[in-house]
Amino acid sequence: MRMMLLAALGACPVAHAQGALVDPTRPPTVMPAEAVGDAAQPAGRLQSILISGTRKLAVIDGVTVPLGGKVDGATLVAIDETGVKLKRGEAIETLKLYPNIERQPIEAAANKKESR
Repeated sequence: MRMMLLAALGACPVAHAQGALVDPTRPPTVMPAEAVGDAAQPAGRLQSILISGTRKLAVIDGVTVPLGGKVDGATLVAIDETGVKLKRGEAIETLKLYPNIERQPIEAAANKKESR
């Protein structure tokens, strides 16, 4: 009887499901085309920004790039909370962390909600 119970539990897919769990906080590996829209970024996708008292880093297409570092033949010349600037020759390219979000002062956002 015990052997049958153990055999049944071993065949149960729930017992093996832990290996297939996916981290829900992990960003998608590919951005859906509809999420990018018309604001497609020319030099790559900015994935993350790290700003501390001693350093500034950006993750672009999976590569961690320090301020002044190079990625795809361009030099990272500026990093702020919302995006980065890459210099390629004389051209400056801007990559936004959230390209489809417009920043507004808190007062303007509150006034918009009141007018609805």
